Amino acid sequence: MNKSDKIYIAGHRGMVGSAIVRLLEKEGYTNLIYRTSSELDLRDQHAVDSFFDNENPNYVVLAAAKVGGIHANNTYKADFIYDNLIMEANIINAAHKHNVTKLLFLGSSCIYPKMAPQPLKEEYLLTGLLEPTNEPYAIAKIAGIKMCEAYRDQHGCNFISAMPTNLYGPNDNYDLNNSHVLPALIRKFHTAKIENLPAVEIWGTGSPKREFLHVDDLAEACLFLLTSYDGKELVNIGCGEDISIKELALLIKEIVGYEGELTFNTDKPDGTPRKLLDMTKMHGLGWKHRISLRNGISSVYADVIRQGIF
Repeated sequence: MNKSDKIYIAGHRGMVGSAIVRLLEKEGYTNLIYRTSSELDLRDQHAVDSFFDNENPNYVVLAAAKVGGIHANNTYKADFIYDNLIMEANIINAAHKHNVTKLLFLGSSCIYPKMAPQPLKEEYLLTGLLEPTNEPYAIAKIAGIKMCEAYRDQHGCNFISAMPTNLYGPNDNYDLNNSHVLPALIRKFHTAKIENLPAVEIWGTGSPKREFLHVDDLAEACLFLLTSYDGKELVNIGCGEDISIKELALLIKEIVGYEGELTFNTDKPDGTPRKLLDMTKMHGLGWKHRISLRNGISSVYADVIRQGIF
């Protein structure tokens, strides 16, 4: 991949897409293209085809997606499956029709079965039932993986797929109804600290274990794959370490400087008991994450305060 190659980043204003743009610019890539959702509706096949006709990108990073936490996934099931299916189908098909050199599709660790052995190996895909709370989103992402494989098999397209673990970092979503657990906890503890509240409520039992990766590490992994990996098989991207939700809450509590108590609302769902990615493949290729969870959360919280996000 040359520094002057035209690279289209779909979803450039999201947490993942913006991190990839920052890294590519930092590394000297000079021909990046992107559109806002108001400029290009990725659900509109004709509009997507016209965009590819006009721009003819060499590389595509498919980071555009409708995302959210347990509440959003449970509430907007039809939106999650429709929007994600149609966006990825339009972009992958357009990339084939316009002879894109390489496409990187970004999925999610929720593609794996709810009760799969831990850590999650790439070959566990489609070996069991999914977690019900985000099944529509997971099915859409699985379809994206299989589309990349099918276009490779039938047309010889160099389309690759990567499955990131739970992410956090700049441009995250801190809306308490629609965000993921880590940014939601940062907001809850900050609000409780400012308002001098006696306790912070944590959804569920606190026992599920999750893995968290800073989005800047993900961006570096994506650039690594674009320049160094051409395999058909999907690749996990994580840190290979997990932490319970209770431990995460205590860590964020300490970083924020909140001195109240924790309460656990066991009427709320826990979701998948554990979700840790097996990183043998990616480590074997030569990539490993750099940012520790404590340092990453501390950096994110400092940015939130500095920017006055809440």
